[in-house]
Amino acid sequence: MSREQAFLDLLKPLARHPAARGLADDAAVLELDPGPLVLTHDMIVEGVHYLPDDPPGDVAWKLVAVNLSDLAAKGARPVGVLLGYALGNVDDDAAFVAGLEQALSAFDVTLLGGDTVRMPGASPRAHGLTAIGKAPPHGAPSRAGAMVGDLLYMTGRVGAAGLGLAIARGERDGPAEWLAAYRRPQPRLAEGQALASLVHAMADISDGLLIDAARMANASRLAVEIDLPVVPVPEGADRMTAVTAGDDYELLFAAPPGLNVSQPGLAMITPIGRFRDGSGLTLNGEQGVLALPDVLGYEHDAP
Repeated sequence: MSREQAFLDLLKPLARHPAARGLADDAAVLELDPGPLVLTHDMIVEGVHYLPDDPPGDVAWKLVAVNLSDLAAKGARPVGVLLGYALGNVDDDAAFVAGLEQALSAFDVTLLGGDTVRMPGASPRAHGLTAIGKAPPHGAPSRAGAMVGDLLYMTGRVGAAGLGLAIARGERDGPAEWLAAYRRPQPRLAEGQALASLVHAMADISDGLLIDAARMANASRLAVEIDLPVVPVPEGADRMTAVTAGDDYELLFAAPPGLNVSQPGLAMITPIGRFRDGSGLTLNGEQGVLALPDVLGYEHDAP
C-alpha cells in the first residue's frame, strides 16, 4: 500500500457526509435542487507534477485543466475556481497569471478567489486549485457503479503526455502535440456532459490507464479486463509504457455494449475491455493474457 493510500484511509472516518463518497472518488458531489454541486481540489508540485523549467503559463494551464478534468468525469459544467498560489519572482508570477487567464477563457470558467503564500527559501513551489461545477439534474456518475457485462470505454488516446514529458526532459525528440499534451492537457468537458446520463461509472485517466481502470473495478467490486492491442496510443509509442504513463486526462467509463455518442466535436470513443464478476485487473495481448507490469501507474510515495 502506498503512503498516499494509507493517509487516505486515515482520513476516511472524517469524511462522514454523503457528498464525500467515502473518499473513493476524485470529487465531492453535494446534492442540491435541481442538480448536484461538484467540488474537487488538486495540487501540482514543482518537481513532482511539473518540471522547474516548465513555462509558468503552462503550469497555470495545467493546474486548471487537471481540476476541470475531475469535473468532466462527473459530467459537470464548470462554475468557478479558487486558487492557492505560491509566489515566485515578479516575471514568473505575471506569466502564470497570463496562462491562468488563457485557461479560464478557454474553458469558460471564472476565478472566484483564493490565497497566496510565500514559500521558504528555495523550496519547491506547490499550487492548489478548487474547482466548482454543476452536474446535470440526473446526477453525477461515480467511479463506482460498473456492472457485470459493461464494456470499459475511453476517450481519445493515452501516452502522448508521457512522451511530451520525455521531450521536456530532453530525453527524446517528437512532435509539438506531444509536448502540448504534457504541458497543456485538454479536459474532456463536452464529452463528460454528453456521457453522464449514459454511463454506469466514469473517471478521468490521470495516473495511468491501468491503475485508473483497476481503481474503477475495485470501487465497483468487480474484475476488469483490458485488451491492450486495441488501446489507442500515439503512432510509434510503446503500448505498455503508454497505458502506465499518466497525465493524459482522457475519460474512462463503464457502459453497456453498443454505446453510441455521435455528437459533432467529441473525441473518439473506443471500447477497450469489459467488467466481470471477481476482482483485479487482467491485461490481454494478441496471444493471450499478459503479465501485469510492476507499476500500473503513478502513486505518491508508493513502495
